[in-house]
Amino acid sequence: MKNYLVVGNPIEHSYSPQLHNYWIKKYGINANYKKVKLETDDLKNLISEIKNKKVDGINVTVPFKREIIPYLDKLSSESKDTQSVNTIFLKDNEVFGHNTDIEGFQLAIKESKYDISKKRIFIIGAGGVVPSIIYALNKMNASNIMITNRTFRKVENLKNTFPNLIIVDWGKVPDFDMVINATSLGLSSKDQINLDFSNIERNKFFYDIIYNPKETEFLKRARELGNRTDNGAKMFIYQAAAAFKIWHGIKPEINEDVIKLLG
Repeated sequence: MKNYLVVGNPIEHSYSPQLHNYWIKKYGINANYKKVKLETDDLKNLISEIKNKKVDGINVTVPFKREIIPYLDKLSSESKDTQSVNTIFLKDNEVFGHNTDIEGFQLAIKESKYDISKKRIFIIGAGGVVPSIIYALNKMNASNIMITNRTFRKVENLKNTFPNLIIVDWGKVPDFDMVINATSLGLSSKDQINLDFSNIERNKFFYDIIYNPKETEFLKRARELGNRTDNGAKMFIYQAAAAFKIWHGIKPEINEDVIKLLG
């Protein structure tokens, strides 16, 4: 039996095992997928498990998408450009890191029928998935990409990688067409981003990369103010499907049954 993992810290909220094990069963694959909470000190041993073929594939979530890179042998061009890895596998006896978050975000936005081209995008947060979102937004021809984060050093580091970024001081809300919550604020129902959107025009697009819960306070407030909202469920599903295809050579079907797995 082949073994696959998703690793992160925290990891309790992840629905990756439900999704991957559903597809594994559907396509008759002799494998198992589970979630594991790790510390940074565990990463080197984790990659040894891949090299020793005790683990066949790994998904990586916060906070290890960048931290895992020094332990890998090769990176895809997407992972090099974003310095972010979320999918790991053994190829020609080398441990290979790839980034399916980019594809996941692009396909999710495409399915939402929202045209990013020439739009002003405001990103809140500078965590593990943000480089992938910026990379995708550039490919989708966003006119401006603005970003804010409580820790200024993190957005400065991102600007070194993506010089076209416009840094916005924390607490300020610029004029935008679409705003993306890329922080973990929202995983708990008590979480508040504490940015005031009450004075913006209506019918903006509020997007939250969080998919559990379905509607964060960020999205709930946006909806009440008369804006369009969407969560990260489709992005999560599409990035998972891309990883599944890499590991198993099968492009899994995405239907209502799959969507229902996320609650």
